[in-house]
Amino acid sequence: MPFGCVTLGDKKNYNQPSEVTDRYDLGQVIKTEEFCEIFRAKDKTTGKLHTCKKFQKRDGRKVRKAAKNEIGILKMVKHPNILQLVDVFVTRKEYFIFLELATGREVFDWILDQGYYSERDTSNVVRQVLEAVAYLHSLKIVHRNLKLENLVYYNRLKNSKIVISDFHLAKLENGLIKEPCGTPEYLAPEVVGRQRYGRPVDCWAIGVIMYILLSGNPPFYEEVEEDDYENHDKNLFRKILAGDYEFDSPYWDDISQAAKDLVTRLMEVEQDQRITAEEAISHEWISGNAASDKNIKDGVCAQIEKNFARAKWKKAVRVTTLMKRLRAPEQSSTAAAQSASATDTATPGAAGGATAAAASGATSAPEGDAARAAKSDNVAPADRSATPATDGSATPATDGSVTPATDGSITPATDGSVTPATDRSATPATDGRATPATEESTVPTTQSSATLATKAAATPEPAMAQPDSTAPEGATGQAPPSSKGEEAAGYAQESQREEAS
Repeated sequence: MPFGCVTLGDKKNYNQPSEVTDRYDLGQVIKTEEFCEIFRAKDKTTGKLHTCKKFQKRDGRKVRKAAKNEIGILKMVKHPNILQLVDVFVTRKEYFIFLELATGREVFDWILDQGYYSERDTSNVVRQVLEAVAYLHSLKIVHRNLKLENLVYYNRLKNSKIVISDFHLAKLENGLIKEPCGTPEYLAPEVVGRQRYGRPVDCWAIGVIMYILLSGNPPFYEEVEEDDYENHDKNLFRKILAGDYEFDSPYWDDISQAAKDLVTRLMEVEQDQRITAEEAISHEWISGNAASDKNIKDGVCAQIEKNFARAKWKKAVRVTTLMKRLRAPEQSSTAAAQSASATDTATPGAAGGATAAAASGATSAPEGDAARAAKSDNVAPADRSATPATDGSATPATDGSVTPATDGSITPATDGSVTPATDRSATPATDGRATPATEESTVPTTQSSATLATKAAATPEPAMAQPDSTAPEGATGQAPPSSKGEEAAGYAQESQREEAS
C-alpha cells in the first residue's frame, strides 16, 4: 500500500507496528540526528534498500512537528536532485519515513578522492543544487538548512548526480517568515538580524557552499579558544551581518572573476538585491564557459583538511540550536518569574525546590533529545548537554534547553516587530546594513528570584509561531493527494494555522 498510512478525514487511524515490520526489514541504527534515528531498511517484496527515519513521539512536540513537517514537504516535491519519499507509516508511538537510499559520498570526500578538481567540477555541483532549489522556490518552499553536509552523491558512479536531503526545517512560504533557524555558518544576515525572511536565505547558503568548494575555507570564521562557542558565534554573527568576507590570497588567486562575481551576488547582504536561484542558473559561470578548467585540487584539499578534517571547524558548525540563543533572554525570564511566584507561596525549603526546578527547565533538554545528542559523533563533548541536535543544524528550540545568550542575538520589540535590542543586538546602520553593537550584558545565574522576576516583567516575549497542537497526530501520514496542487493547498492551510497560533 503506497504511503501505507491513514486516509483523509480519519483522526486517529494509526498504523500498527506490524505493518512496518511486515513490509520492511529494519537494520541497526546507522546514524542519530537531532529528532530521529536513521536505519537502513530492506523492502521484503522487492529487496530494494531504503533509508528509514524513525521519530519517537514521546520525545516532544518539536519532534512530532519536525516529522509532520518533513512528511508534508516531501509529499509535495519530485525532482531528480531531491531524495524522494518512498513510504510513510504513523503508529501511536512513532513516525516512520522511508526515503530513497543515497549510497554515494559527501562532496568533501568526493573532492579529496579526485585526481583532478577544477572550477568546472564545482560549477557542476552548484548547478545541480541551484536547479533543485529553483524548483523548491517555484513551489514557495524554503529549505532553510542548505549546507555541504546535506549534499551527497546519489551513488558511486563517475557521473553520479547530487541530491539534497534533510527537509525537517523546510517551510512553505506563506508571507515572510520570522522564525530563525539553520546552521550558524550558513545563516543569511536577515536571519541573524531577526528580520522577516524568505527564499533568498537559500541563495545565501548556496553562496557559502560555493565559497567553500572553491577555496576550502569558510567565508566567515573566527579563531577562538577550542570550546569558546559563545564568543565564536557572537563574532561570527557580527561578520555575517556586515557581509565581512574576502577573497583571500593565495586561496583565490587562481579563481576566475566570473566565479567571484557569482559568489558576491549570492552573498549580497540585502536580501532584496540578492540573485535568485533561477537567475543564478543563467549566470555565465553556471551555464556558460566562464568556469576555469585549471586544477585547484591541491590548494582546496589542503584547506579542507586544515579546516574540516581536523574537526576544528566542524565543532564551530556543531549541532547548535540558534533559537536557544535568540530566545534565551525570554525563556530565562519566564523561568525566573515562575520561580519567584513559587517563592512567594512556598516555605523556604519549597522555594529552593521551585528555584531548582525552574533552573533545571532552563538548562536541560528533554531526556530523549539529550540521549540522542550524547550519541552523536558530530557534537563536541563540551557542547552535548546544551545542544540536542546532532546533524549540524540549528533548529527552533522549544524545550527550554538554553544558555544565557552572549552571542549578539536580537530581541524583538514589544509590538511583535523585529527591532534590535539595546544590549546584545546587531543595530542597523544608516546605510541599511546591520552593524553589531558593542555593548553586551549577561544575567548571572546567582541572581535572586525577585531580581529575575523584575527583569522578566520588563522583557516582553516575542510573538513567535508555535506548533499546531490541534492537528491530529496521524494527519501527516495520509495518503498523498491526487495532485501536487491539492497537496500544496492542504499543506499551506496547515502552515497558516501554525503561523496564526
